[in-house]
Amino acid sequence: METQDLGKILIIDDNEDLLFAAKMLLKKHAKEVMIEKDPRRIPFLVNNNNYDVILLDMNFREDTTSGKEGFHWLKQIKEIDPKAVVILITAFGDVEMAVQALKEGATDFILKPWQNEKLIATLSAAIKLKESYNEVDKLQKKQKQMQTDMKKPYTDIIGQSASMKNIFSIIDKVAQTDANVLILGENGTGKELIARAIHDRSLRKDDIFVGVDMGSITESLFESELFGHKRGAFTDAKDDRAGRFEIADKGSLFLDEIGNLSLPLQSKLLTVLQRREVTRIGTNKAISVDIRLICATNMPLHESIADNTFRQDLLYRINTVEIFLPPLRERQDDIPTLANHFLKSYSQKYRKTFNGFTAAGMELLQRYGWPGNIRELQHAIERAIIMAEGEELDSRDFFFLSAKPASDKAPTAVTLNLDDMERTTIQRAIDKNGGNISKAAKELGLTRASLYRRLEKYGL
Repeated sequence: METQDLGKILIIDDNEDLLFAAKMLLKKHAKEVMIEKDPRRIPFLVNNNNYDVILLDMNFREDTTSGKEGFHWLKQIKEIDPKAVVILITAFGDVEMAVQALKEGATDFILKPWQNEKLIATLSAAIKLKESYNEVDKLQKKQKQMQTDMKKPYTDIIGQSASMKNIFSIIDKVAQTDANVLILGENGTGKELIARAIHDRSLRKDDIFVGVDMGSITESLFESELFGHKRGAFTDAKDDRAGRFEIADKGSLFLDEIGNLSLPLQSKLLTVLQRREVTRIGTNKAISVDIRLICATNMPLHESIADNTFRQDLLYRINTVEIFLPPLRERQDDIPTLANHFLKSYSQKYRKTFNGFTAAGMELLQRYGWPGNIRELQHAIERAIIMAEGEELDSRDFFFLSAKPASDKAPTAVTLNLDDMERTTIQRAIDKNGGNISKAAKELGLTRASLYRRLEKYGL
Protein backbone atom coordinates (compact mmCIF):
# COMPACT_ATOMS: atom_id res chain seq x y z
CA MET A 1 0.00 0.00 0.00
CA GLU A 2 1.36 3.43 -0.97
CA THR A 3 1.92 6.37 1.32
CA GLN A 4 -1.12 8.62 2.05
CA ASP A 5 -3.72 6.00 1.09
CA LEU A 6 -5.30 6.34 4.52
CA GLY A 7 -5.63 10.12 4.68
CA LYS A 8 -5.57 11.97 8.01
CA ILE A 9 -6.08 9.82 11.11
CA LEU A 10 -6.70 10.66 14.78
CA ILE A 11 -6.06 7.94 17.41
CA ILE A 12 -7.38 8.41 20.96
CA ASP A 13 -6.26 5.96 23.64
CA ASP A 14 -4.84 6.35 27.16
CA ASN A 15 -2.26 3.62 26.52
CA GLU A 16 0.87 5.46 25.35
CA ASP A 17 2.58 2.25 24.17
CA LEU A 18 -0.41 1.46 21.96
CA LEU A 19 -0.48 5.02 20.57
CA PHE A 20 3.21 4.87 19.70
CA ALA A 21 2.92 1.45 18.04
CA ALA A 22 -0.13 2.50 16.03
CA LYS A 23 1.57 5.69 14.86
CA MET A 24 4.69 3.82 13.77
CA LEU A 25 2.56 1.38 11.78
CA LEU A 26 0.19 3.87 10.17
CA LYS A 27 2.51 6.79 9.35
CA LYS A 28 3.88 4.74 6.44
CA HIS A 29 0.38 4.50 4.96
CA ALA A 30 -1.37 7.71 6.01
CA LYS A 31 -1.07 11.36 5.05
CA GLU A 32 -0.95 12.33 8.74
CA VAL A 33 -1.35 10.50 12.05
CA MET A 34 -2.26 12.41 15.22
CA ILE A 35 -2.35 10.73 18.64
CA GLU A 36 -4.04 11.85 21.86
CA LYS A 37 -4.17 10.12 25.27
CA ASP A 38 -6.64 12.53 26.95
CA PRO A 39 -10.22 12.08 25.65
CA ARG A 40 -11.23 15.44 27.16
CA ARG A 41 -9.43 17.11 24.25
CA ILE A 42 -11.72 15.44 21.72
CA PRO A 43 -14.14 18.41 21.30
CA PHE A 44 -11.24 20.79 20.62
CA LEU A 45 -9.53 18.42 18.17
CA VAL A 46 -12.65 17.58 16.18
CA ASN A 47 -13.80 21.20 16.06
CA ASN A 48 -10.50 22.43 14.69
CA ASN A 49 -9.36 19.66 12.34
CA ASN A 50 -10.65 17.56 9.47
CA TYR A 51 -10.00 13.85 10.08
CA ASP A 52 -10.69 11.14 7.55
CA VAL A 53 -10.90 8.47 10.26
CA ILE A 54 -10.96 8.59 14.08
CA LEU A 55 -9.79 5.54 16.04
CA LEU A 56 -11.39 5.74 19.51
CA ASP A 57 -10.70 3.50 22.50
CA MET A 58 -13.86 2.36 24.28
CA ASN A 59 -12.37 1.98 27.74
CA PHE A 60 -10.26 4.52 29.59
CA ARG A 61 -8.77 4.32 33.08
CA GLU A 62 -11.89 5.49 34.89
CA ASP A 63 -13.94 2.63 33.45
CA THR A 64 -11.96 -0.23 31.95
CA THR A 65 -14.66 -2.72 30.97
CA SER A 66 -18.14 -1.33 30.28
CA GLY A 67 -17.31 0.85 27.29
CA LYS A 68 -19.46 3.71 28.64
CA GLU A 69 -16.69 6.25 28.18
CA GLY A 70 -16.22 5.18 24.59
CA PHE A 71 -19.94 5.60 23.87
CA HIS A 72 -19.90 9.01 25.58
CA TRP A 73 -17.07 10.31 23.42
CA LEU A 74 -18.54 8.71 20.29
CA LYS A 75 -21.71 10.71 20.91
CA GLN A 76 -19.67 13.89 21.41
CA ILE A 77 -17.83 13.37 18.12
CA LYS A 78 -21.02 12.70 16.15
CA GLU A 79 -22.70 15.80 17.58
CA ILE A 80 -19.79 17.95 16.43
CA ASP A 81 -19.43 16.20 13.06
CA PRO A 82 -22.35 13.93 12.10
CA LYS A 83 -20.37 12.60 9.12
CA ALA A 84 -17.29 11.66 11.16
CA VAL A 85 -16.00 8.14 10.47
CA VAL A 86 -15.24 6.55 13.86
CA ILE A 87 -13.78 3.08 14.50
CA LEU A 88 -14.05 1.90 18.11
CA ILE A 89 -11.28 -0.25 19.61
CA THR A 90 -11.41 -2.40 22.74
CA ALA A 91 -9.76 -5.39 24.34
CA PHE A 92 -13.10 -6.89 25.27
CA GLY A 93 -14.86 -8.53 22.34
CA ASP A 94 -18.49 -8.19 23.29
CA VAL A 95 -20.93 -8.72 20.41
CA GLU A 96 -23.70 -6.68 22.04
CA MET A 97 -21.28 -3.81 22.61
CA ALA A 98 -20.24 -3.95 18.95
CA VAL A 99 -23.86 -3.84 17.77
CA GLN A 100 -24.63 -0.95 20.10
CA ALA A 101 -21.55 0.94 18.87
CA LEU A 102 -22.75 0.62 15.27
CA LYS A 103 -26.22 1.84 16.28
CA GLU A 104 -24.64 4.84 18.02
CA GLY A 105 -22.91 5.85 14.80
CA ALA A 106 -19.62 3.97 14.76
CA THR A 107 -18.39 2.83 11.37
CA ASP A 108 -16.65 -0.32 12.56
CA PHE A 109 -15.32 -2.13 15.62
CA ILE A 110 -11.91 -3.77 16.10
CA LEU A 111 -10.31 -5.77 18.90
CA LYS A 112 -6.88 -5.22 20.44
CA PRO A 113 -4.31 -6.52 20.16
CA TRP A 114 -5.04 -6.23 16.44
CA GLN A 115 -3.40 -7.77 13.42
CA ASN A 116 -1.64 -5.08 11.41
CA GLU A 117 -3.09 -6.21 8.08
CA LYS A 118 -6.59 -6.30 9.59
CA LEU A 119 -6.24 -2.77 11.00
CA ILE A 120 -5.00 -1.35 7.69
CA ALA A 121 -7.77 -3.11 5.76
CA THR A 122 -10.40 -1.73 8.15
CA LEU A 123 -9.02 1.80 7.83
CA SER A 124 -8.90 1.52 4.05
CA ALA A 125 -12.59 0.59 3.95
CA ALA A 126 -13.37 3.47 6.31
CA ILE A 127 -11.51 5.93 4.08
CA LYS A 128 -13.63 4.89 1.09
CA LEU A 129 -16.75 5.47 3.17
CA LYS A 130 -15.51 8.93 4.18
CA GLU A 131 -14.82 9.79 0.54
CA SER A 132 -18.34 8.74 -0.40
CA TYR A 133 -19.77 10.94 2.39
CA ASN A 134 -17.79 13.91 1.10
CA GLU A 135 -18.82 13.28 -2.49
CA VAL A 136 -22.52 12.97 -1.63
CA ASP A 137 -22.38 16.12 0.48
CA LYS A 138 -20.68 18.06 -2.32
CA LEU A 139 -23.12 16.76 -4.95
CA GLN A 140 -26.12 17.73 -2.81
CA LYS A 141 -24.83 21.27 -2.37
CA LYS A 142 -24.01 21.60 -6.07
CA GLN A 143 -27.39 20.21 -7.09
CA LYS A 144 -29.12 22.79 -4.90
CA GLN A 145 -27.04 25.58 -6.45
CA MET A 146 -27.72 24.29 -9.98
CA GLN A 147 -31.47 24.17 -9.30
CA THR A 148 -31.29 27.80 -8.18
CA ASP A 149 -29.38 28.75 -11.33
CA MET A 150 -31.90 26.96 -13.57
CA LYS A 151 -34.65 29.25 -12.28
CA LYS A 152 -32.76 32.30 -13.57
CA PRO A 153 -33.48 33.45 -17.12
CA TYR A 154 -30.57 32.73 -19.44
CA THR A 155 -30.07 34.51 -22.75
CA ASP A 156 -27.41 33.61 -25.29
CA ILE A 157 -24.89 36.30 -26.12
CA ILE A 158 -26.14 38.17 -29.17
CA GLY A 159 -24.05 40.52 -31.25
CA GLN A 160 -22.27 40.82 -34.58
CA SER A 161 -20.67 44.23 -34.12
CA ALA A 162 -16.90 44.53 -34.40
CA SER A 163 -16.55 45.03 -30.63
CA MET A 164 -18.54 41.87 -29.85
CA LYS A 165 -16.58 39.80 -32.38
CA ASN A 166 -13.42 40.91 -30.60
CA ILE A 167 -14.89 39.81 -27.26
CA PHE A 168 -15.82 36.40 -28.71
CA SER A 169 -12.21 36.03 -29.84
CA ILE A 170 -10.93 36.84 -26.35
CA ILE A 171 -13.35 34.33 -24.79
CA ASP A 172 -12.12 31.58 -27.12
CA LYS A 173 -8.51 32.29 -26.14
CA VAL A 174 -8.97 32.58 -22.38
CA ALA A 175 -11.66 29.94 -21.76
CA GLN A 176 -9.37 26.93 -22.14
CA THR A 177 -6.99 28.29 -19.50
CA ASP A 178 -7.54 28.69 -15.77
CA ALA A 179 -6.55 32.37 -15.86
CA ASN A 180 -8.53 34.73 -13.64
CA VAL A 181 -10.74 37.06 -15.67
CA LEU A 182 -12.05 40.53 -14.84
CA ILE A 183 -15.05 41.73 -16.88
CA LEU A 184 -15.57 45.49 -16.97
CA GLY A 185 -18.66 47.33 -18.17
CA GLU A 186 -21.72 49.30 -17.22
CA ASN A 187 -24.73 47.74 -15.54
CA GLY A 188 -26.92 45.82 -17.95
CA THR A 189 -24.23 45.06 -20.55
CA GLY A 190 -24.33 41.30 -19.95
CA LYS A 191 -21.25 40.66 -17.80
CA GLU A 192 -22.70 37.48 -16.27
CA LEU A 193 -23.44 36.07 -19.73
CA ILE A 194 -19.79 36.56 -20.66
CA ALA A 195 -18.73 34.83 -17.43
CA ARG A 196 -21.00 31.87 -18.18
CA ALA A 197 -19.70 31.69 -21.74
CA ILE A 198 -16.14 31.43 -20.42
CA HIS A 199 -17.19 28.63 -18.06
CA ASP A 200 -19.14 26.76 -20.75
CA ARG A 201 -16.09 26.73 -23.02
CA SER A 202 -13.62 25.81 -20.28
CA LEU A 203 -12.23 22.50 -19.06
CA ARG A 204 -14.55 22.92 -16.04
CA LYS A 205 -17.73 23.06 -18.15
CA ASP A 206 -19.05 19.77 -16.72
CA ASP A 207 -18.84 21.13 -13.19
CA ILE A 208 -20.70 23.92 -11.43
CA PHE A 209 -20.87 27.66 -12.14
CA VAL A 210 -21.58 29.67 -8.97
CA GLY A 211 -22.50 33.34 -9.23
CA VAL A 212 -22.40 35.77 -6.31
CA ASP A 213 -23.68 39.36 -6.35
CA MET A 214 -21.16 41.03 -4.08
CA GLY A 215 -23.17 44.24 -4.06
CA SER A 216 -26.09 42.54 -2.31
CA ILE A 217 -24.05 40.93 0.49
CA THR A 218 -23.80 42.91 3.72
CA GLU A 219 -20.51 43.07 5.60
CA SER A 220 -21.98 40.99 8.43
CA LEU A 221 -22.93 38.15 6.05
CA PHE A 222 -19.88 38.28 3.80
CA GLU A 223 -17.84 35.53 5.48
CA SER A 224 -20.85 33.29 6.05
CA GLU A 225 -21.98 33.53 2.41
CA LEU A 226 -18.57 33.09 0.84
CA PHE A 227 -16.71 30.90 3.34
CA GLY A 228 -19.55 29.12 5.16
CA HIS A 229 -20.25 28.61 8.86
CA LYS A 230 -20.56 25.91 11.47
CA ARG A 231 -23.76 25.27 13.37
CA GLY A 232 -23.93 27.54 16.43
CA ALA A 233 -21.27 29.94 15.14
CA PHE A 234 -23.78 32.79 15.54
CA THR A 235 -27.43 33.24 16.52
CA ASP A 236 -29.07 32.14 13.25
CA ALA A 237 -26.53 29.44 12.35
CA LYS A 238 -28.84 26.47 12.92
CA ASP A 239 -27.01 24.12 10.56
CA ASP A 240 -23.55 23.65 9.08
CA ARG A 241 -23.39 25.52 5.80
CA ALA A 242 -20.89 25.45 2.97
CA GLY A 243 -19.91 28.82 1.52
CA ARG A 244 -19.90 29.69 -2.18
CA PHE A 245 -16.18 28.91 -2.47
CA GLU A 246 -16.74 25.34 -1.27
CA ILE A 247 -19.77 24.84 -3.50
CA ALA A 248 -17.79 26.08 -6.52
CA ASP A 249 -14.92 23.64 -5.89
CA LYS A 250 -13.68 22.18 -9.20
CA GLY A 251 -15.93 24.66 -11.05
CA SER A 252 -16.08 28.41 -11.70
CA LEU A 253 -16.85 31.15 -9.17
CA PHE A 254 -18.26 34.43 -10.54
CA LEU A 255 -18.01 37.43 -8.20
CA ASP A 256 -20.17 40.19 -9.66
CA GLU A 257 -19.81 43.85 -8.60
CA ILE A 258 -16.52 43.15 -6.82
CA GLY A 259 -15.77 46.87 -6.87
CA ASN A 260 -18.37 47.39 -4.13
CA LEU A 261 -16.34 45.55 -1.48
CA SER A 262 -14.96 47.55 1.44
CA LEU A 263 -11.22 47.44 2.11
CA PRO A 264 -11.55 45.03 5.09
CA LEU A 265 -13.57 42.58 2.96
CA GLN A 266 -11.11 42.95 0.09
CA SER A 267 -8.37 41.89 2.51
CA LYS A 268 -10.29 38.76 3.55
CA LEU A 269 -11.00 37.85 -0.05
CA LEU A 270 -7.36 38.32 -1.03
CA THR A 271 -6.21 36.00 1.76
CA VAL A 272 -8.50 33.22 0.53
CA LEU A 273 -7.39 33.66 -3.09
CA GLN A 274 -3.72 33.53 -2.09
CA ARG A 275 -4.04 30.45 0.13
CA ARG A 276 -6.63 28.67 -2.04
CA GLU A 277 -8.46 27.60 1.10
CA VAL A 278 -11.38 28.80 3.24
CA THR A 279 -12.21 28.51 6.92
CA ARG A 280 -15.85 28.37 7.97
CA ILE A 281 -17.00 30.73 10.73
CA GLY A 282 -16.93 28.92 14.07
CA THR A 283 -14.02 26.62 13.27
CA ASN A 284 -10.31 26.75 12.55
CA LYS A 285 -10.44 23.99 9.93
CA ALA A 286 -8.95 25.10 6.61
CA ILE A 287 -10.70 23.63 3.56
CA SER A 288 -8.84 23.58 0.25
CA VAL A 289 -10.74 24.88 -2.78
CA ASP A 290 -10.01 24.60 -6.49
CA ILE A 291 -11.89 27.26 -8.46
CA ARG A 292 -11.71 29.24 -11.68
CA LEU A 293 -12.26 32.88 -10.63
CA ILE A 294 -14.19 35.32 -12.81
CA CYS A 295 -15.00 38.81 -11.49
CA ALA A 296 -16.99 41.73 -12.84
CA THR A 297 -17.60 45.36 -11.96
CA ASN A 298 -18.95 48.61 -13.35
CA MET A 299 -16.48 50.54 -11.20
CA PRO A 300 -13.22 52.03 -12.54
CA LEU A 301 -10.93 49.89 -10.38
CA HIS A 302 -7.70 51.46 -11.63
CA GLU A 303 -8.95 54.86 -10.45
CA SER A 304 -10.18 53.32 -7.20
CA ILE A 305 -6.60 52.21 -6.51
CA ALA A 306 -5.43 55.80 -6.89
CA ASP A 307 -8.19 56.85 -4.46
CA ASN A 308 -7.15 54.11 -2.00
CA THR A 309 -10.60 52.50 -2.17
CA PHE A 310 -9.46 49.29 -3.89
CA ARG A 311 -6.40 47.16 -3.16
CA GLN A 312 -3.83 47.04 -5.92
CA ASP A 313 -2.66 43.54 -4.93
CA LEU A 314 -6.25 42.26 -5.17
CA LEU A 315 -6.63 43.78 -8.64
CA TYR A 316 -3.44 42.04 -9.76
CA ARG A 317 -4.83 38.78 -8.40
CA ILE A 318 -8.18 38.98 -10.26
CA ASN A 319 -7.32 40.59 -13.61
CA THR A 320 -4.93 38.22 -15.35
CA VAL A 321 -7.13 38.93 -18.37
CA GLU A 322 -9.47 41.93 -18.69
CA ILE A 323 -12.55 42.00 -20.92
CA PHE A 324 -14.29 45.33 -21.50
CA LEU A 325 -17.96 45.12 -22.49
CA PRO A 326 -18.96 48.28 -24.38
CA PRO A 327 -22.32 49.91 -23.57
CA LEU A 328 -25.19 49.37 -26.00
CA ARG A 329 -24.93 52.93 -27.32
CA GLU A 330 -21.45 52.05 -28.64
CA ARG A 331 -22.65 48.95 -30.48
CA GLN A 332 -25.69 50.25 -32.34
CA ASP A 333 -25.23 47.62 -35.06
CA ASP A 334 -26.38 45.02 -32.52
CA ILE A 335 -29.61 46.80 -31.56
CA PRO A 336 -31.78 45.37 -34.42
CA THR A 337 -30.57 41.82 -33.71
CA LEU A 338 -31.16 42.16 -29.97
CA ALA A 339 -34.52 43.84 -30.48
CA ASN A 340 -35.79 41.08 -32.76
CA HIS A 341 -34.54 38.43 -30.35
CA PHE A 342 -36.49 39.97 -27.47
CA LEU A 343 -39.51 40.51 -29.71
CA LYS A 344 -39.64 36.80 -30.55
CA SER A 345 -39.07 35.74 -26.94
CA TYR A 346 -41.76 37.96 -25.40
CA SER A 347 -44.25 37.40 -28.23
CA GLN A 348 -44.17 33.70 -27.34
CA LYS A 349 -44.37 34.42 -23.62
CA TYR A 350 -47.46 36.64 -23.95
CA ARG A 351 -49.01 34.67 -26.86
CA LYS A 352 -49.10 37.64 -29.21
CA THR A 353 -48.11 37.87 -32.88
CA PHE A 354 -45.95 40.66 -34.32
CA ASN A 355 -44.39 41.07 -37.75
CA GLY A 356 -41.43 43.03 -36.44
CA PHE A 357 -40.81 46.77 -36.12
CA THR A 358 -41.84 49.71 -38.25
CA ALA A 359 -39.03 51.83 -39.65
CA ALA A 360 -39.90 54.58 -37.16
CA GLY A 361 -39.91 52.10 -34.30
CA MET A 362 -36.47 50.72 -35.12
CA GLU A 363 -35.10 54.21 -35.75
CA LEU A 364 -36.19 55.25 -32.27
CA LEU A 365 -34.51 52.23 -30.71
CA GLN A 366 -31.25 52.98 -32.49
CA ARG A 367 -31.37 56.69 -31.67
CA TYR A 368 -32.10 56.25 -27.97
CA GLY A 369 -29.12 56.41 -25.57
CA TRP A 370 -29.95 53.25 -23.53
CA PRO A 371 -28.46 54.25 -20.17
CA GLY A 372 -29.66 50.89 -18.84
CA ASN A 373 -28.05 49.05 -21.75
CA ILE A 374 -29.31 45.63 -22.89
CA ARG A 375 -31.35 45.15 -19.74
CA GLU A 376 -33.28 48.35 -20.45
CA LEU A 377 -33.82 47.35 -24.09
CA GLN A 378 -35.17 43.99 -22.97
CA HIS A 379 -37.61 45.56 -20.52
CA ALA A 380 -38.66 48.20 -23.05
CA ILE A 381 -39.63 45.60 -25.64
CA GLU A 382 -41.45 43.48 -23.08
CA ARG A 383 -43.47 46.52 -21.98
CA ALA A 384 -44.22 47.53 -25.58
CA ILE A 385 -45.41 44.00 -26.47
CA ILE A 386 -47.79 43.95 -23.52
CA MET A 387 -49.37 47.30 -24.44
CA ALA A 388 -49.16 47.32 -28.27
CA GLU A 389 -52.26 46.72 -30.40
CA GLY A 390 -50.85 46.69 -33.95
CA GLU A 391 -49.00 43.98 -35.87
CA GLU A 392 -45.69 45.86 -35.74
CA LEU A 393 -44.02 47.75 -32.92
CA ASP A 394 -43.97 51.43 -33.78
CA SER A 395 -42.26 54.44 -32.21
CA ARG A 396 -45.60 55.20 -30.51
CA ASP A 397 -45.32 51.92 -28.63
CA PHE A 398 -42.10 53.21 -27.09
CA PHE A 399 -43.54 56.55 -25.93
CA PHE A 400 -41.99 55.99 -22.52
CA LEU A 401 -38.54 56.17 -24.16
CA SER A 402 -39.13 59.14 -26.43
CA ALA A 403 -40.56 61.07 -23.49
CA LYS A 404 -37.19 61.02 -21.73
CA PRO A 405 -34.32 61.34 -24.21
CA ALA A 406 -30.85 61.46 -22.76
CA SER A 407 -30.34 65.06 -23.84
CA ASP A 408 -33.15 66.40 -21.66
CA LYS A 409 -31.12 65.74 -18.52
CA ALA A 410 -28.80 68.70 -19.04
CA PRO A 411 -29.76 71.77 -16.99
CA THR A 412 -31.02 74.64 -19.14
CA ALA A 413 -30.83 77.46 -16.65
CA VAL A 414 -27.66 79.51 -16.31
CA THR A 415 -25.72 78.17 -13.34
CA LEU A 416 -22.35 78.68 -11.75
CA ASN A 417 -22.54 75.46 -9.75
CA LEU A 418 -19.43 73.46 -10.67
CA ASP A 419 -21.19 70.08 -10.59
CA ASP A 420 -23.97 71.35 -12.85
CA MET A 421 -21.45 72.83 -15.26
CA GLU A 422 -19.44 69.61 -15.40
CA ARG A 423 -22.61 67.58 -15.89
CA THR A 424 -23.72 69.82 -18.77
CA THR A 425 -20.30 69.71 -20.43
CA ILE A 426 -20.15 65.92 -20.25
CA GLN A 427 -23.66 65.56 -21.66
CA ARG A 428 -22.85 67.89 -24.57
CA ALA A 429 -19.65 65.95 -25.35
CA ILE A 430 -21.57 62.67 -25.40
CA ASP A 431 -24.32 64.11 -27.61
CA LYS A 432 -21.78 65.65 -29.97
CA ASN A 433 -20.01 62.32 -30.41
CA GLY A 434 -23.18 60.31 -30.90
CA GLY A 435 -22.87 58.48 -27.58
CA ASN A 436 -19.33 57.29 -28.31
CA ILE A 437 -17.69 57.25 -24.88
CA SER A 438 -14.14 56.91 -26.19
CA LYS A 439 -14.45 59.98 -28.43
CA ALA A 440 -16.25 61.99 -25.73
CA ALA A 441 -13.57 61.12 -23.17
CA LYS A 442 -10.80 62.17 -25.57
CA GLU A 443 -12.49 65.51 -26.28
CA LEU A 444 -12.98 66.14 -22.54
CA GLY A 445 -9.35 65.24 -21.80
CA LEU A 446 -10.38 62.31 -19.59
CA THR A 447 -9.65 58.60 -19.59
CA ARG A 448 -12.55 56.32 -20.45
CA ALA A 449 -12.62 55.09 -16.82
CA SER A 450 -12.73 58.68 -15.49
CA LEU A 451 -15.64 59.51 -17.77
CA TYR A 452 -17.57 56.40 -16.71
CA ARG A 453 -17.11 57.40 -13.10
CA ARG A 454 -18.56 60.83 -13.78
CA LEU A 455 -21.43 59.33 -15.77
CA GLU A 456 -22.33 57.25 -12.75
CA LYS A 457 -21.95 60.23 -10.42
CA TYR A 458 -24.40 62.35 -12.41
CA GLY A 459 -26.72 59.54 -13.45
CA LEU A 460 -26.10 60.11 -17.15
